[in-house]
Amino acid sequence: MNRLDDKVALITGGARGQGAAEAKLFAEAGATVVITDVLDEEGAATAADVGPTCTYLHQDVTSTDEWTAVVDAIVQEHGRMDVLVNNAGIFRITPLLETTDEAWDTMIAINQTGVFKGMRAVAPVMKRQGGGSIINISSIAGLRGTQACFAYGATKWAVRGMTKSAAQDLAGSGVRVNSVHPGLIETAMMDEFGGDRNELAAQVPIGRLAEADEVAALVRFLASDDSSYCTGHEFVIDGGFIL
Repeated sequence: MNRLDDKVALITGGARGQGAAEAKLFAEAGATVVITDVLDEEGAATAADVGPTCTYLHQDVTSTDEWTAVVDAIVQEHGRMDVLVNNAGIFRITPLLETTDEAWDTMIAINQTGVFKGMRAVAPVMKRQGGGSIINISSIAGLRGTQACFAYGATKWAVRGMTKSAAQDLAGSGVRVNSVHPGLIETAMMDEFGGDRNELAAQVPIGRLAEADEVAALVRFLASDDSSYCTGHEFVIDGGFIL
């Protein structure tokens, strides 16, 4: 189940946290994995830790030129592109009235425009080869209003909507597009909340934060042929947080 043999996968924001967990599980499932990030030392170390089927490339997901360069490099090296995980993103706690133009523009550029540019860059390759899977990492903040996370929530709703539109556009060519909506995950992003993580965990019906590997396992399913009839939908992994 959930095998990725002979598949070539690109995971953005793969230097650490959830992206690194996805890279590890993908490689274990048989995929050739390329991770990208702007954290070059951490990215190279993660690729070395994952093993010989994983490589690291520098990439700023807000740059059209860097998307073109990364996709071209992967196709030239491996001949195809089967999976894109749009995982790169940032999280800031900022209420509406405290959101500056700069903070808004940065959040939109990375979390929303980066996803758009990624889908646009890989879709022609996937269409030519007759199929592929695009997985966009959104959030439960893309499913309901979220207090004090105004710009972040806006981007995650946008990712959900773009996923549905792209799924409609690409379904006829065999390219599937889905979004994943994690809740509270045990990664460095949780540091933004401050305080005791046990207090955060107490808000989750399951009673704990998720491990990055648990989210990665869902992403691996969507990357695999076992999810061949899934497209245009949101997959929630939140321990019952928004029931």
